[in-house]
Amino acid sequence: MAREKEAKTNVMRILDKEKIPYRHYTYAHDGEAVDGESVAAMLGQNPAQVFKTLVTRGGNGFFVFVIPVKEELDLKAAARAVGEKSVSMLHVNELLPTTGYVRGGCSPIGMKKQFPTVVDESCLSFETIIFSAGKIGAQVEIAPSALLALTEGSTASITVHHEEA
Repeated sequence: MAREKEAKTNVMRILDKEKIPYRHYTYAHDGEAVDGESVAAMLGQNPAQVFKTLVTRGGNGFFVFVIPVKEELDLKAAARAVGEKSVSMLHVNELLPTTGYVRGGCSPIGMKKQFPTVVDESCLSFETIIFSAGKIGAQVEIAPSALLALTEGSTASITVHHEEA
């Protein structure tokens, strides 16, 4: 009977502690990272509202960018957003030691250290956004304003904008 309670992730515990309301979702996986578009489809959610967390390195340390799963990070725009000359994606084998998270389960909340965080400005067009709850197979949905407040984050246009033909 005591096992009825589901395992909360660190992200959920932080949201509970900060009294931030959230919904959580789980999806099936085989222990491997699942691409964000597939996660959105499995959850029956709008992919524009499901975000992925990307970690980069710049001259002054690490930076976290949160963008819609279908989008691609514009490294030049991302660098501008954090006042760097350039940023590059963190190599996957550096992710766990740097953030405490594995690829496919990286959340902007609850990293080993709070790095400067920028969320794509498209988040502001939604009441809530969905992103990793800190482990593969778990997602949380919260208000963008709550995410920005919790991470002391900012918003900017940080995705690649493909010109329409």
